[in-house]
Amino acid sequence: MPLFKVKGVFRKPLREIPFSITVEAPSEKIALEKTYSMIGSRHRVKRENIKILSLEEVKPETDE
Repeated sequence: MPLFKVKGVFRKPLREIPFSITVEAPSEKIALEKTYSMIGSRHRVKRENIKILSLEEVKPETDE
């Protein structure tokens, strides 16, 4: 399954907090859903307060 690196910010009272998270998902759409779910549950933030700045697929590093 591909890995996606998602970067963005979420708003809490009086400040914006940046985040960067790597998610394993079959598509970009599901990667976004997982990101919203994880950030919302960890930081008690609603989806409307989460702003995604970038989403890119990353190649997994292999040790050869």
